[in-house]
Amino acid sequence: MTVIEIPGSKSVTARALFLAAAADGVTTLLRPLASDDTEGFAEGLTTLGYEVERTAGAWRVQGRPAGPAAATADVHCRDGATTARFLPALAAAGHGDFRFDASAQMRRRPVGPLTEALRTLGVDLRHEEAEGHHPLRIAARGVKGGSLLLDAGQSSQYLTALLMLGPLTAEGLEITVTDLVSEPYVGITLAMMRAFGAEPAREGNVFTVPPTGYRATTYAVEPDASTASYFFAAAALTGREVTVPGLGSGALQGDLGFVDVLRRMGADVAITDRATTVRGTGRLHGLTVNMRDISDTMPTLAAIAPYADGPVRIEDVANTRVKECDRLEACAANLRRLGITVTTGPDSIEIHPGAPRPAEIATHGDHRIVMSFAVTGLRTPGIGFDDPGCVRKTFPDFHRVFAEFRAEAP
Repeated sequence: MTVIEIPGSKSVTARALFLAAAADGVTTLLRPLASDDTEGFAEGLTTLGYEVERTAGAWRVQGRPAGPAAATADVHCRDGATTARFLPALAAAGHGDFRFDASAQMRRRPVGPLTEALRTLGVDLRHEEAEGHHPLRIAARGVKGGSLLLDAGQSSQYLTALLMLGPLTAEGLEITVTDLVSEPYVGITLAMMRAFGAEPAREGNVFTVPPTGYRATTYAVEPDASTASYFFAAAALTGREVTVPGLGSGALQGDLGFVDVLRRMGADVAITDRATTVRGTGRLHGLTVNMRDISDTMPTLAAIAPYADGPVRIEDVANTRVKECDRLEACAANLRRLGITVTTGPDSIEIHPGAPRPAEIATHGDHRIVMSFAVTGLRTPGIGFDDPGCVRKTFPDFHRVFAEFRAEAP
């Protein structure tokens, strides 16, 4: 059995940084993810005037319930979607003039449903170039609150940003959601808000958030379930056994549900309160699976699908087309480059069994494409990447850890 220590969750770390910045007092985050995305988030907070102390294994944030200390700030969000979507909402609750920009990759990704919702709440916000995209400016004067209608069918991050804003408003928020993707991420948000003293409630598609503010706390960040998916998939593919401690039955992250997909394909899966273990059985069955709620693991499944004994069809993942790249087409094109028969639809991909051949993977600067096809390479020597370093977004040490895993093979 191989035990893999997975770094902290990107999603949890980003939410924890927002909540810590908004809380009354000093929050200590234990085992946060240190990667390009989360460091960019922390630097964004610093630019806004928050005090953030980063040491190995623990980050401390001096909260400011009144909002950013800076009267003006120009924040660069790098490639981080959570940074680019959460920080404008945090800044809107304060007072000052703030500009947000991002990388070319992030500029292409939409933020329109969120910024339109902020405008509905009375926030003075304008996009400098393309409507619904970065860069944008906010003349923040606090947020009164009120009722909203929100389409979160493109990204649950729009809803998360607004939910976390709710306790900072004068009167609270009531958000009615017309469509929602990646719903388990909203569950993470609600649980973490409660850990910081807020009292959000949900009834059907209506979310109510009273203006409670937040309390500082000490918060332990659990390992990243999306990152764990590559090692779980590797176990299923190679017949090995992998255990990830810290991800168990009480984990917040919905992407741990990926192991249920592997179980359906023939792997043995054991989940305790402290860890999850996947053991490959020497077989992978084809299947049809809806991955709407765990779409970040779609590339992981696509990358091992050629080794199944029948077609693998992944459905209801249209939102993966507006991630760091169009992940549906990126997976399809790379699999074809490996000699695999693939078809795609607006929200689906179907991958047929085959024997992948060596090729260079076009990563499109997307960390998940690299880490997913690294798993394919366990059974197909000679797979390379045009930008292997883009894993720094979420797992800077991925190649070292994965090489050690490969070297331990019997």
